[in-house]
Amino acid sequence: MDKIVCANYEEMSAVAAYIIAEQIKRKPESVVGFATGSTPLGAYKRLAELYSCGYVDFSGVISFNLDEYYPIKRDNSRSYFSFMRENLFKYVNIRPENVNIPNGECADPEKECADYDGRLKRLGGTDLQILGVGNNGHIGFNEPREELPLAAGLVDLAEDTVKANSRFFEKPEDVPRRAITLGLGGIFSSKRVLVLVSGAGKAEIVKKMFSGSVSALVPASLLNLRGGVTVIADKAADGRL
Repeated sequence: MDKIVCANYEEMSAVAAYIIAEQIKRKPESVVGFATGSTPLGAYKRLAELYSCGYVDFSGVISFNLDEYYPIKRDNSRSYFSFMRENLFKYVNIRPENVNIPNGECADPEKECADYDGRLKRLGGTDLQILGVGNNGHIGFNEPREELPLAAGLVDLAEDTVKANSRFFEKPEDVPRRAITLGLGGIFSSKRVLVLVSGAGKAEIVKKMFSGSVSALVPASLLNLRGGVTVIADKAADGRL
């Protein structure tokens, strides 16, 4: 893995947005795997600014999100469908028919997962996959465990993930405990992976990612097994305060 260390969150976000924009400029019909959570918000804001000034065009982009809570209605303000709309898609000219996000309202999650994997395979995988990393090392919602799935699936969220997500919800009982997520096969099918990590709370995970060993108990460390991975971290996350 390559690592870019930025002075702060703002610089990290700007660098990430530029890399994403350059991918789209090189290949206007790029399949971009988007992540949610607080870490990529700055990058998405900068992407919207790059679009507004005419630097990048999203009209040919196909989005393919990592995951979605289950069950959750798309019009729920905490759904990842709403997250992407409110933080990026409503500010750029991406076509609605090109937006792919798991359906948190589906009646048959097993079929939804199989269909979602099938769509990604027909597209040939993503050209650029954006990832955040959980405090426990999860990527997507692939939580630490002895065996990790290759296929998309409905997964139970770890307690520390539920706790971390609780800040986005009014009441603890509102926090979803399951999600539909791409598996490692879908993530690894990407031609290039961009990992964003920010804040001192991620310093330990960054250290484990670059420890020279891999473990399913630190899912992000498995990215060492493939090429084309760039980690962009601010100084706090890199442990160089």
